[in-house]
Amino acid sequence: MLIHPAYFGPIIQYVGIVNAKNLTFEIEDNYQKQTYRNRCFIYGPNGTQLLTVPIVHIKTNGKQKTKDVRIDNSAPWQKLHSRALYTSYRSSPFFEFYIDDLLFLFEMKYKFLMDLNLTINSVLFDCMEYKRAIQESQTYELKPTIKYDYRGLINAKAKEVYPLKKYIQVFDYKQGFIPNLSILDLLFNEGPNTLLYLEDHKNLLF
Repeated sequence: MLIHPAYFGPIIQYVGIVNAKNLTFEIEDNYQKQTYRNRCFIYGPNGTQLLTVPIVHIKTNGKQKTKDVRIDNSAPWQKLHSRALYTSYRSSPFFEFYIDDLLFLFEMKYKFLMDLNLTINSVLFDCMEYKRAIQESQTYELKPTIKYDYRGLINAKAKEVYPLKKYIQVFDYKQGFIPNLSILDLLFNEGPNTLLYLEDHKNLLF
C-alpha cells in the first residue's frame, strides 16, 4: 500500500496502515496545501479543532518536493499544539499513559516537515505496538504499480465519509461523536484497544 506520512493523520489513514500487507510511504511527492501533511484535527472543548504546522513559503514558479518543505519555527506552534492536547485530552483514559512518549515531538526543533512526520509515525507505531517493515518510495509515480494507492487519504478536504464505529470521546456529551479525527483522539481514548479498533475496520479500505 502506498500512503503519505502525515502530521498525526486521520484515523482512516491508520486503518490502511495497520491492515496493509506491504507499506510504502510516499516521500517523493510535490507539496500541496490543505492536506494532512501539516495539519490534524482534534476534539477540543468547542468541537473540532485544527492544529497546523507552519511552513516556510518560498517564491517559486515550480513545484516543491514535500521532503524539501521547511517548518517555520519562528512562531511557538509546538507550545500551542501541546497545550491544545492537554486541554482536549488530559481527562481522557490514556492521556497520561502516552503523553510522555510524545512530548519530545513538541520540544525538538525539526527543520523539515517530512522528518517530523516520519518520526511521528515511528513513535505512534511504538505506542500502538505495531511492528511492520516500512519502505519509502524512490521515485514519484502518477500511476504506481502498487495495488493499493491510498495517497488520496492525505487530502484534508476530501468529502468521502467513512462509517467508523463510535467510541467514547472526552467532549462527546457536547457535540456527539466526531469520526475520523487525528489518530491521537483514538489513542488517548482507546489506548491499547487502538490497534484492534483499526484492524476491525479493514473492510473500509480492503
